[in-house]
Amino acid sequence: MKKTEQMNEYLDWYGTLLTEKQLEICNLYFKEDFSLSEISENYEISRAAVLDTIKRSENILSEYEKKLNLIEKYHARQEIYGKIKKLEIKEVNQYIEQIEDLD
Repeated sequence: MKKTEQMNEYLDWYGTLLTEKQLEICNLYFKEDFSLSEISENYEISRAAVLDTIKRSENILSEYEKKLNLIEKYHARQEIYGKIKKLEIKEVNQYIEQIEDLD
């Protein structure tokens, strides 16, 4: 998985655990594709400070996933659901859809 895709997924799952400023900067960098210079101009801070915030946030988000494994477990569940759906048992598939709606 590309780093940007991975970080976007981490932000979707754990982003609210960052500070407001970390989240804003990471969203601009990873989701909105702003450059370090653009972000530094918007926040009136140095490019080094932006890069430091991004790197620190990456480490924080990676640690959350390493400890909680929520994303890994989600993908594993989705794979299992897909295999069960291929069995094409109508009643079972209805239950799986209900479970997926809870996610």
